[in-house]
Amino acid sequence: MRELLFTTGSPFARAVRILLDELALDYDRREELTTPSVEARAKHSPALQVPVLWDGDVTLWDSGVIAEYLLTTYRLRPDSTLPLAPDPYRADAPWHDREIFATIQTFGTAATLISQMRWGGVTLDDHDHLQRSAKRMDYILTWLDDQILEDDDGFWPGTLSMQDIFLACHIRFVEARPLGIEIPLDRYPRLNTLLARLARRPSFLTNPVWWWEPGVTGYRADGTPIFGE
Repeated sequence: MRELLFTTGSPFARAVRILLDELALDYDRREELTTPSVEARAKHSPALQVPVLWDGDVTLWDSGVIAEYLLTTYRLRPDSTLPLAPDPYRADAPWHDREIFATIQTFGTAATLISQMRWGGVTLDDHDHLQRSAKRMDYILTWLDDQILEDDDGFWPGTLSMQDIFLACHIRFVEARPLGIEIPLDRYPRLNTLLARLARRPSFLTNPVWWWEPGVTGYRADGTPIFGE
């Protein structure tokens, strides 16, 4: 039995769902529209975070760890014009690839922190650390754009890497939410090309970007939020 617990809007969980689809792995979806109480979440993860993956006797709750587990445990790669990477990190550049992934996850953490504070009533204009987090995101994207060596490629040439997937999910998360942050993708031409290509990929299309704020009780077929009374 394979199960995935996730909240609807989490970009970390979206990346894992895309990876599961890329590997053609079936799983039961345990989807939560909003974050439950601390006590309820602690039953599944001491880190109080999602996604949480159950795969037989294995339980994992960090999205990066889950991605590494899936790529190394399930070796079959379905046919694709751009195949999924064979491993989480290249054998000839493991530390560079780890640095890229860690930096991408830092971007995602900054974005979700700003989002969570926003719905708690604290905006960028109210908080020095949030402003610093927003500035950090620009530096990260500038550096990441330089790590893609070919204009029409990703972080791992000739394959779809978990780095590609997670970055796309984090950037689209920021774009989909009214956080007061604009990402000028034309300043990052290689990343812009990568995101445009991935947006047409079936695994991305079947796992669309959702956004949430207090009062949202569901979504229409086109992804428009539905607000309850």
